Amino acid sequence: MNRDASILVGLPNRVIIFTTDSCTFCVHAKSLLGKRGVVFEEVSLAAHPELQHELAGVTGLTSFPQIIVDGEILGGLNELRAADKDGTLAAWRAEQPGSTPATA
Repeated sequence: MNRDASILVGLPNRVIIFTTDSCTFCVHAKSLLGKRGVVFEEVSLAAHPELQHELAGVTGLTSFPQIIVDGEILGGLNELRAADKDGTLAAWRAEQPGSTPATA
């Protein structure tokens, strides 16, 4: 599958996480998204090595994971944790098609 920077132009309410092999931060980020019920698409750079250089050129980031939300660069695990803490992750889940509001 050939993907280019157009992957950053996500569909509405689309969360994309770019990962690499043996990336502990990537595992933690995917786990947090899953625990919060946020549907995401993972793009493994192990499976698509041609994207790594291009992705760095588009995002300006060289560390992983790299998380894109609705075509906007969020950042990595630290930024994801901040989004969880301030309630942004819950909002992403609520905005996803077919989602149901989280109950306490």
